[in-house]
Amino acid sequence: MKIHIPNSVWLGNIDPFLKGFYPLKPNELKITFNKKWISIHPMVLSMIAALGLQIHASKIECEKLEAKSKHYLERMKLFHFLRVKSGISVKEHEAAGRFVPLTQIKDSKSLTKFVTEVTPLLHLEPKHAEPIRYIMSELIRNVLEHSLSKDGAIVCAQYYKKSNTIRIGIADTGIGIWKSISQSYKPKNDLEAIGMALTPGITGTTIKEGGTERNAGAGLFFIKSIASVNNDFFVIYSGKALYKLLKRTGKKIKLHVDPFDDRHSRRDDLPSWQGTVVGIDLSLDKTQEFALLLQLLNKTLREAIKERKKARYKKPQFI
Repeated sequence: MKIHIPNSVWLGNIDPFLKGFYPLKPNELKITFNKKWISIHPMVLSMIAALGLQIHASKIECEKLEAKSKHYLERMKLFHFLRVKSGISVKEHEAAGRFVPLTQIKDSKSLTKFVTEVTPLLHLEPKHAEPIRYIMSELIRNVLEHSLSKDGAIVCAQYYKKSNTIRIGIADTGIGIWKSISQSYKPKNDLEAIGMALTPGITGTTIKEGGTERNAGAGLFFIKSIASVNNDFFVIYSGKALYKLLKRTGKKIKLHVDPFDDRHSRRDDLPSWQGTVVGIDLSLDKTQEFALLLQLLNKTLREAIKERKKARYKKPQFI
């Protein structure tokens, strides 16, 4: 496999980076870097770390880093996950108020500990801490319950003071969304499977409308909706497909049950990612009151499930 880290990769311009990913030769990994500057979204870091865990350290080749911002990759523990020596010496910095370095989570106990530690690491106010904890908890729980990845979830986050924004990335190298959803439904391709995963009340664990008491199939829908309400980016990439929630052009806020009714971009021609990757931005200046937002989301979820049940029972039954 080959992956190149360019000078700048964010959710808004993630497509060219993903298009350049070379997934062939899965037993080796070659990483190259922009020579002058590196500024990348946590989603990218999570992807590379997840790939590194799949490969023996002797089969990982990292180009020598020359960019001035190379210390960032060291502090985010990328080379620790790749198990290679970077040759970069950095002073130990306190992470508080800046970032959550790459972290591997393989079970619910580790998840609980991680979510508890997120707030002090990022120095978040209570009104901001709740949605961040919820987003991270739901994304990681999805990996643990659905991906079947032996390496669990790889997650990291960064706070950007200038824009007052939290950016989160999570990756796994499990079975991917299409295989997970196919346990109960019949998606035609990766893109349709992603659409189902983002639709409230649909989960790969059961064909029952609204899911089960333990898994309602609403986590990704809620996370996408939080990004939508805040007018932020949200990206999900699995198999050959990418769904990207774009920023609204008007002031009116409307939560759509069908993710393809949101303003978005999509593609199904990307190099195949074995597993699932999610990236989300959350502007803290615009974060709505979380309790009120959850009430609205739950109302939308109930209405969506009710309408789908009606439509389902109206279909002719053949004996």
